[in-house]
Amino acid sequence: MNRSLTVLAGVLGFLGVALGAFGAHGVKQLLGEGPDAAQRLAWWETASKYHLIHALAVGLTAVLAAHVEGLSPKLAGWLFAGGILVFSGSLYAMTLTNIRVLGAVTPLGGLLLLGGWALVGYGALKLSKG
Repeated sequence: MNRSLTVLAGVLGFLGVALGAFGAHGVKQLLGEGPDAAQRLAWWETASKYHLIHALAVGLTAVLAAHVEGLSPKLAGWLFAGGILVFSGSLYAMTLTNIRVLGAVTPLGGLLLLGGWALVGYGALKLSKG
């Protein structure tokens, strides 16, 4: 397995659980009963869901990197990490600040996540049959 991607998966997973728990407790209290509290909490839930799913995906790329030559698995892992930062990060920030223009960068993070999955598929095609 690739050590740096495995460490990255651990850090991202830890942060995903911590931020998810903060969303379930702290963010609810922070937002209170504001008129858009439900919408903002939904943003947080989406961010933490994609964060955790893609932390696991980084772990998948660490395993794939041990079986596939070339950069595609490693690049996929880093695209997932960047996608978490941009996609989930923008939603986390938007929830906390209510600066809605941050939503304009969210799709860019989604493109990074899609690129990561495309490279996972490409890397899988390079696996030996058996």
